[in-house]
Amino acid sequence: MRVKAHFLLFCTLLLPAIGTAADNTIYGLNEHVGIPDFNLEVDAKLDTGAQTASLSARDISRFKREGESWVRFYLAVDSAHAYPIERPLARISKIKRRAGDYDPEEEKTYTARPVIELDLCMGKAKRTIEVNLTDRTAFQYPLLIGSDALTRFGALVDPSRTFIAGKPGCLNESDADE
Repeated sequence: MRVKAHFLLFCTLLLPAIGTAADNTIYGLNEHVGIPDFNLEVDAKLDTGAQTASLSARDISRFKREGESWVRFYLAVDSAHAYPIERPLARISKIKRRAGDYDPEEEKTYTARPVIELDLCMGKAKRTIEVNLTDRTAFQYPLLIGSDALTRFGALVDPSRTFIAGKPGCLNESDADE
């Protein structure tokens, strides 16, 4: 009788977690991600240790348009993207510098990066997320998706798997799942 009571208690406590997990989607360590605004698909690294998402960009400059802050940049994902892109500036993000990246003369322990909002899709899910712009050409993946965006996607990351969501469904369709 005592074992049965403990088992029932255990099941009762476990049910909310099962319901939450059912609402989430499992993604791999790396996924194909669509960026419909640029009609582009890139491979991304899903990184639960990073908070924000980062997109590879170069020649990044801020400017004003009708009193609002904007940012102009070039995608640094391949040689085909040689035209400038202009987007409203959502905010400036302060990214912690690594120990090897710290410059004592600057006395700053962070790097300021412009942040824009972009629609991203993984598999059939499409979400608007904040993405900071930085040169990621030294990295294998031009897009890093951090925990803030992973939460918006309801993502569970299985680091033992890759590219399990398939091709992004929003590049060829006008209405992907919201």
